[in-house]
Amino acid sequence: MKKGRMMDKRKTPFRTPLAVALALTAALAACGKQPDERTAGQKLDGAIADAKQADAKAEASQAMDKAENKLKDATAAASVAVTDATIVTKINAALMADERLKTTKIDVRAEDGRVTLTGTAPDAGSQARATSLASAVHGVRSVDNQLVVARNG
Repeated sequence: MKKGRMMDKRKTPFRTPLAVALALTAALAACGKQPDERTAGQKLDGAIADAKQADAKAEASQAMDKAENKLKDATAAASVAVTDATIVTKINAALMADERLKTTKIDVRAEDGRVTLTGTAPDAGSQARATSLASAVHGVRSVDNQLVVARNG
């Protein structure tokens, strides 16, 4: 029996520090956590509020995406309008620089790079020349020459 008692004495000194260390570890772990003293209803209300906030964030993100797309579309449309205005200006300058066409009244319209010429040309050669001048301008996709050749007489 003496052997049994000796073993118990040897185990005891090791058990006490181990138990104290475990107790301290548990106490320290509990210090970091604050108890949630809310009722089940309050917890549910909190979860609902969190879900609503997440929905609101998602809706705000979608609204921002829509606004960004609209801005891009508006910018592209403005760019096309500026490009068409530039095309009209350049064609009018080319027509005014041409000796045979500078005295004629030719209306120039452009939409998405498609140019329409209307008015009167003094002769068939001038009518063809107006098409050539308009076609040479950067950004012109096509030219619809609706010029009428003037009748002399």
